[in-house]
Amino acid sequence: MKCKVLNRKDHELDLNNNNNMNTITFDKLLLQTAFCCMACDGEIAPEEVTLIKTICDKESMLKNMDFKAEIDRFVTDINAGGKQLLADFLKTLEQKSAALSKQEQFALIDIAIKVIKADNKIEYSEIKFFKTIRYRLKVSDDEIMAHFFTTVEDIEWFLGEDIHTATTLEKITQQYLDLADLPQFEEIII
Repeated sequence: MKCKVLNRKDHELDLNNNNNMNTITFDKLLLQTAFCCMACDGEIAPEEVTLIKTICDKESMLKNMDFKAEIDRFVTDINAGGKQLLADFLKTLEQKSAALSKQEQFALIDIAIKVIKADNKIEYSEIKFFKTIRYRLKVSDDEIMAHFFTTVEDIEWFLGEDIHTATTLEKITQQYLDLADLPQFEEIII
């Protein structure tokens, strides 16, 4: 089942517990999810960039976004701070997951899975990163299976149990961030 992205461009997620000076719109959170899933394996594949660009061109809430400027900003941020961009994204997602509707959570999962699969090469680092996203959301594994997975292999890869508690999640997240080797990325040519 394809998950339709909500047309809620103006939906802002407060990043600092009701301090409206630091908010992120859902469309930017969606694009950041895609970018982080694209970069988490240390490689930005052309197929991933093409997929994200196509999604931005087709989805009504992303059409007016300056895709090139946003992606360039993410590349600059990840090159300057390395894994800190990924850690900040995960922290934001954890803090704001309760404010996301079920449909918005499905949209984040949908784009994450599509980007991870886009280059037809699924790395364990991508699966591990996906699981750190998944466990920050409130939708159940059964709901995810019903919407996104048709093969046992996908279910085992993407939803296999290896994160059980918040403490374990923190350890897995830190382990991923400690072991991930992110290069300096080149400018993305579109």
